[in-house]
Amino acid sequence: MEDLFRKIYDMTAFGNIIDKPQFLVMYAIAFGLLYLGIKKHYEPLLLIPIAFGVLLANFPGGDMGIIQADQDGWVEIKGVVKNIWQMPLHEIAYELGLMNFLYYMLIKTGFLPPIIFMGVGALTDFGPMLRNLRLSIFGAAAQFGIFIVLLVSILMGFTPREAASLGIIGGADGPTAIFTTIKLAPHLLGPIAIAAYSYMALVPVIIPLVVRILCTKKELAINMKNEEKKAAKPVVIKNLRVLKIIFPIAVTTLVAIFVPTAVPLIGMLMFGNLIKEIGSDTSRLFDAASNSIMNTATIFLGLCVGATMTCDSFLNWTTIGIVVGGFLAFALSIASGICMVKISNLLSKRKINPLIGATGLSAVPMAARVANEIALKYDTKNHVLQYCMSSNISGVIGSAVAAGILISFLG
Repeated sequence: MEDLFRKIYDMTAFGNIIDKPQFLVMYAIAFGLLYLGIKKHYEPLLLIPIAFGVLLANFPGGDMGIIQADQDGWVEIKGVVKNIWQMPLHEIAYELGLMNFLYYMLIKTGFLPPIIFMGVGALTDFGPMLRNLRLSIFGAAAQFGIFIVLLVSILMGFTPREAASLGIIGGADGPTAIFTTIKLAPHLLGPIAIAAYSYMALVPVIIPLVVRILCTKKELAINMKNEEKKAAKPVVIKNLRVLKIIFPIAVTTLVAIFVPTAVPLIGMLMFGNLIKEIGSDTSRLFDAASNSIMNTATIFLGLCVGATMTCDSFLNWTTIGIVVGGFLAFALSIASGICMVKISNLLSKRKINPLIGATGLSAVPMAARVANEIALKYDTKNHVLQYCMSSNISGVIGSAVAAGILISFLG
């Protein structure tokens, strides 16, 4: 009978958890992310798959955690060193399990981030940015946080490639952070992806925090519609539909010429937007890109990213540095956009609400919605959503271009 109870005990995970209590920390992190996604509704489409992936990866004996290969693809499997890229697909699935199969085929190859960007493009309306092009500069200004943290990270001991992957968190764009990290520092993919998506989900907390520190009540009450009336000749776009069709083609062409390494992200983003703007002729393509393909890619991306967070790879000082540095990058990006607005207001009679600079992040459209809610607290008639979307959308393009530049110089 004692042997029977011993076998039952060995069958469970209790012994592993007692021997390695770090598993409990990972469960707490997973439950915290699930709480944010389910209860607080912070990016549930991303946080819930990621959180559940963390759980799956840290159940001892489940063999669902990602086993990281080195830069050249070498990985130790049951005491034998093999090259993941030379293994046939069925062997990867059998030797490493389902999650590793999905990770190495879909994530490590860089396949899913551009696919998700295609879906983002299909769901994005560039109209607000095209109507307010002068405001799009604040989306570019918000990318300063990426490069500031890159320099600080190098001084803290990270390699330039690791520092670039850390800094890109400041772009507030999960797929861009993943794509950049895959190219530059794949061994840091788990903590960087978690930090990027967690801070994206915490946009409703982080933006108000930075805004309270840097902005006055008078600045936050600036009414953009009233300021527009000061313009001598309001800008009117006669044929917006044609412009919205030409725009993605033109942007892709320009980016391909000047920053070719950004084409996988920008090209797919603009392709998704193009099939949206063409209309009925490509409605089936638009529906697939914005629904079934986008949703499937998001599920696999979230689960696989979460599964990289094993206790061995996550609970270390490097990860703590990434979490702190990621927050710094995020906050500095918001602050950079706000500061650029303040500089603009010093040089122009037409004042701009600093909330527009705060939304130069890529967290579309959450950042714009959060900024609009803040503006309404100071003036119930001050709807700044369409203006914030201008810098918010340009931030998507800006972060992808910034990623391309980093990959080009450091890859």
